[in-house]
Amino acid sequence: MTEPSAASTQEHRSTPVGPPENPGSGHARPAIIKTDLPSRLDRLPWGRFHTLIVVALGVTWLLDGLEVTLAGAVASALKSSPTLRFSNAEVGLTGSAYIAGAVLGALGFGWLTDRLGRRKLFFITLALYLAATVATSFSWSLASFIVFRFLTGAGIGGEYTAINSTIQEFTPARVRGWTDLGINGTFWIGAALGAAGSLVLLDNSLLPGDWGWRACFLIGAALALVILPMRAWIPESPRWLLTHGEHHEATTIVERIEARFRDDGHTLAQDGLHQLRLRARDHTPLREVFHTLFTLHRRRALVGLSLMTAQAFCYNAIFFTYALVLTDFYGVPGDHVGWYLLPFALGNFLGPLLLGRLFDVVGRRKMIAATYAISGVLLAVSGYLFEQHLLDVTAQTIAWMVIFFFASAAASSAYLTVSESFPLEIRALAIAVFYAFGTALGGIAGPVFFGRLIDTHQRSAVFTGYLVGAALMVAAALIAAIWGVDAERKPLESVASPLSAVADGE
Repeated sequence: MTEPSAASTQEHRSTPVGPPENPGSGHARPAIIKTDLPSRLDRLPWGRFHTLIVVALGVTWLLDGLEVTLAGAVASALKSSPTLRFSNAEVGLTGSAYIAGAVLGALGFGWLTDRLGRRKLFFITLALYLAATVATSFSWSLASFIVFRFLTGAGIGGEYTAINSTIQEFTPARVRGWTDLGINGTFWIGAALGAAGSLVLLDNSLLPGDWGWRACFLIGAALALVILPMRAWIPESPRWLLTHGEHHEATTIVERIEARFRDDGHTLAQDGLHQLRLRARDHTPLREVFHTLFTLHRRRALVGLSLMTAQAFCYNAIFFTYALVLTDFYGVPGDHVGWYLLPFALGNFLGPLLLGRLFDVVGRRKMIAATYAISGVLLAVSGYLFEQHLLDVTAQTIAWMVIFFFASAAASSAYLTVSESFPLEIRALAIAVFYAFGTALGGIAGPVFFGRLIDTHQRSAVFTGYLVGAALMVAAALIAAIWGVDAERKPLESVASPLSAVADGE
């Protein structure tokens, strides 16, 4: 294919209109930019560039799944370690440190991502994760382990905000739902990797007892080392650049991406491109951020908070107490729990992968409501069967596989919802706010609540916990069905108009 002429390329270039913001300065920017760059990104076919984005950035979910699984898998090794000798309470404290780090990291790095750019932050957050998880493997005391786990969580929390916003802004609108859900589902590849790795590395015949758990934490570091150089090929988000007045750099990036597709033989349509008018800004004040989230888009905020809280409670309550149910009620030896995590992880991975396309075809509201409601009802039914002693350990594992086939797609759709329902200028921080709220309300309270129910050794008490989780999922389904946003196949700018958008008459 031949490259388009200079004239045709110029026809679609971002164009500054109106007077500059600072006409007397040496670094004047246009006050308003007229551009079709977002529309040009949405018209692209899927190609190697998008695959690179998915692999280099989507690894975040895999790393989180790995870390969460390892935290439970190495618990007994940490208690028997000659160096650490943690108590049960201290093991729980280290888990809380990781979650606290993830929450604070998401909020802090989310704010920086919207202010400084996606690209800078996804290097910083991955580097922090890499350094912290390596440091964890060299921990020498409870205090050092807690600090390093906190920093590991901060890196992962920051990754969520920078990564999800970047992926959303590069992915064509027609496949945004399936892509986002598929990436989120890789959390469970990491969980399976953590379970399998722990089964091997915690084997005392292979490594001494105090070496195995240390080697486990190096698995994530090795993956991060592989991925870090790949991110050097990913440009800054043109959408972010446009809202910050960097229209020339944004145009250059989009033209380079388009050139790759033309070199691969694709013909890119030149008509039907939507023009945007944006007023450049350096940053968005926090007061405007929270006004947008909780006043201008308060219904969307309610939907996002409901979805995030319900899935966080359901997931963390059951996943973090998974081993306790198996050992206390089914007599599964602690060192065999990993074998039951593998099929659980498989169901969770397949859900978003196989159902993801329906979120783009059937629609967001219908699929979000359906997956939340189905998983809630199935959780209540399986809880009743558990309470009535009608399930053996194999049947219980199959039941959880089926439930979380739907629940995994539901949970992934919560992240999709909060990342596409709010304006571009605050997208990363919006992800961080709802991730933090959901984790605090559902992720921290859930495991503690379920842990106490399991300590009663009464199946009826555990069934009560399952009913609470089921009720939250069904309530979230109803809220999404009533107030959810039909964002399927729509450009991000149509789902939520940028705060910097300017009407044609202005």
